[in-house]
Amino acid sequence: MLDSTDHSLAGIRAEIHKALRAIETIILGKSTQIQLAVCCLLARGHCLIEDLPGVGKTTLSQTIARAFALDFNRIQFTSDLLPADILGVSIFDPDKQIFRFHPGPVFAHFLLADEINRATPKTQSALLEAMEEKQITVEGTTHRLDEPFFVIGTQNPLDQSGTFPLPESQLDRFMMKITLGYPDQAAERALLSGENPRDLLQRMRPVLSVDRFIAIQTKVDDIHCAEPLLDYVQRLIQATRNPGLFVYGISPRAGLAIIQASKAWALMNGRGHVEPGDVQAVFGAIADHRLTPSEQHSHPTMDLVDDLLEQIPIP
Repeated sequence: MLDSTDHSLAGIRAEIHKALRAIETIILGKSTQIQLAVCCLLARGHCLIEDLPGVGKTTLSQTIARAFALDFNRIQFTSDLLPADILGVSIFDPDKQIFRFHPGPVFAHFLLADEINRATPKTQSALLEAMEEKQITVEGTTHRLDEPFFVIGTQNPLDQSGTFPLPESQLDRFMMKITLGYPDQAAERALLSGENPRDLLQRMRPVLSVDRFIAIQTKVDDIHCAEPLLDYVQRLIQATRNPGLFVYGISPRAGLAIIQASKAWALMNGRGHVEPGDVQAVFGAIADHRLTPSEQHSHPTMDLVDDLLEQIPIP
């Protein structure tokens, strides 16, 4: 485990990139998606991965958790899953004549909500308070979650059977949405001819301690975002609220997510200030799942988002 005493921006960058390299030895050919997921985690956000079964969503989640020594729990979402299966339940103790709360799997640093859109909306919504406020309320009693707390939700494409679309309020709690897709030929060949990724994962050692990871997370807040950058982000936000492009624009919560993720991306690259390239690097992953093209547009959301990034002047 890396025990760095170098608290400079260059030292932090070196630590993060060592973790990225370790993750990339197991998740092959997905450097951009790995960087976005780690950026989301550093920015204290939650990440949604939508893709077909078998492309590595679960393995990516487990690998990131292992790299940062985070407690990991997985919930397999099904149509009969109940909120209590996620949050926990109070059970009567006949010896002491009191109810004792038994924590559910949500009490972990890193929670994988696997195939989240196979559960009913009522069960999906059980995560809302946890994701937004880092706490849960059961039978009138509030229980704080440990820091850090990070949710990766995976979902299958909505055209697959047995899926329930996530409501807008739930989607908005996910800072980013990424898609892994099939590996390229070189990465797939290396995967087929190499050792099983799950065996590699079992032998993987953490790169950072939990305490060091939390310390790096706090450094994100120190990254400077100048007024012209705030103007740039605001112009991007306003452009998404054009009813000729999208049904609804992105929310103020998403605007805050853009700023926080841009700061995290700058920190990952060893800089103490946000540049336009940082905003552009994270904007698509933050905007994609929050936007629906207007009826007159047949282009995918990301094509319209890319057009906005090209059209809005860079400060």
